[in-house]
Order: sequence, then structure tokens, then C-alpha cells
Amino acid sequence: MDHVRSADLYRWCRIPARELPGHPHLRAKFRLVADSAEMGRLMAEELVAVIAANNQQGLPARAIIPCGPVCWYAPFTELVNTRGVSLRQLSVFHMDECLDWQGGPLPTRHPYNFRSFMEKHFYDGIRSELQVPEAQRFWLLPSTAETVRAAIAATAVDITIGGWGQDGHIAYNQARRHPYNSITLEELSNSTIRIQENNLDTILALSQRTFGGAYQFVPPMSITLGIKECLSAKKVRVYSDTGSWKQTALRVALFSEPVAEYPMTLLQRHPDAVITATEETARHPISEHPDWELL
Repeated sequence: MDHVRSADLYRWCRIPARELPGHPHLRAKFRLVADSAEMGRLMAEELVAVIAANNQQGLPARAIIPCGPVCWYAPFTELVNTRGVSLRQLSVFHMDECLDWQGGPLPTRHPYNFRSFMEKHFYDGIRSELQVPEAQRFWLLPSTAETVRAAIAATAVDITIGGWGQDGHIAYNQARRHPYNSITLEELSNSTIRIQENNLDTILALSQRTFGGAYQFVPPMSITLGIKECLSAKKVRVYSDTGSWKQTALRVALFSEPVAEYPMTLLQRHPDAVITATEETARHPISEHPDWELL
């Protein structure tokens, strides 16, 4: 697997956040928003716009949806309910799910049980007459993988919405770091639904984010849509408001050529992909310490 050179990474991370929008060397479309509230409204508006446009034409809508960022659920619910936007023809493909050490589902009340979280925050607040039918909610588990794969492949997906991880993973397409089995960029690009061990850095990042560093409680495995499914949509929109956890991956996504070490660099190959970050996520400590000597 190819790696980003330290000298390049240092150069990208030294760019002040205010200079990122419109930077002459950007390789991906980028939007900067002030904070989580602005980002959540934008996420909700973009998904509602796709659904409403399809409704107006009498067409079904199909969307790949993440568990997070959390800032968009309340605005989405409000927009759907106040505007009376029907979700009756919407099919939702949930992009990933965490698993226990044997590849089984997590307890219902585990904070990384994505289905439980989405049932509460994405579905429960929608008025019943507007609600997504149960049969059109595609939950990803080992037992449903082939059903989900076939359903996504059956016809075009309108939009993929997602975030990204500390290594630039989209869904749970983490950078593969197996010591005996590396993959090429093309293999990553063609990756599809699979069960996997979570990377150690993913586990440590989630432990710090949620469990006060108690990595013992972070799910060690996951199932994910592949890059192939995520980028099959007509539109791809990824967002982050989680600050330092995502800052370096953002810089790589914006300035590096596609590289398997940071899967989200493959967004550059999509004809209608946009990366959106809050001001906190767009900043970088290296850009704020010009006195540092790192190389």
C-alpha cells in the first residue's frame, strides 16, 4: 500500500484553515461551515431536497445513510415533519454496523449499536404517515449482507451521506494495515460489503471519544458497505464536525492524490462528491505553530 510522504503531509497541514476554501491546489470540492448547527441544517436540507425532488416526479428515492454525525437528525426530522415530505418511497441503506469479537450484533443498548441509535434518532421522530416503511430500511449485518448487496446493485442510489474517520475511512472502509496482506488502490476502490477486524487506531480513537480511553469496550469488529457501494450514488456528500479526530484526514483528502492509506481520497474520482467540514475540523495545530520543527 502506498503511503503519504511526511514532507507532503507537513506542507498540507501548515495551510491555515481560512485558506482552504478555494485553495489553488485543492483536488476535491470543499465547503467550510461555521459549526455543527450550520452543518446539521445543510445535511438535512441536502437529503430532503433529493427526496422531495423525486417525490415531485413520482420516483422512488434511494439513500445510503450513516450513523453520525449526530447534528443533522433533529433538523432532518423538523424539515420532514413541517414540510410534510413523504418518506414512503424512500429506501434507506445503512452503511455499516459494529460487531462483537465473534462477528455478532452488539447488545441493543450498546452506544455503538448503530441500529438502535438510528431507530431512535433518525426514524422515531418522523410523523407516522410520512415514515419510511420497515421493508425499505436495509440494516447491514452478516445475515443481511447479500440482500443489501443485491438491493443496492438493483438500481441507482441517489445520494450517499457520510462522515469520515481518523484515517479517512468512509463507512468502515478503514485503511488496511494487515502486515501480510496489503491491497492496492484499485482493490480498495472495488471493495464491497465485508466483515472485518477494526484497526487498532480506530479502536483507540473511539475509546477516547466515547469511553474515556477504555478501549476494552470498543467493538473490535464491523461490517461495512464497500467503497464500490458508497461511491455508486449519483451524489456523495461527506461531513465532519468532530474536530481534531478528523483534521489530518481532511488535509490528505483535499490535497493528496488518491492513496489507499486514506480511503476518502477516492472521492476525487467521483463526478459529484463534496467534502464539508466545520471551522474546528478544518483547522490544524501544525498550521497554528509555525515555530514547530517536525522534519
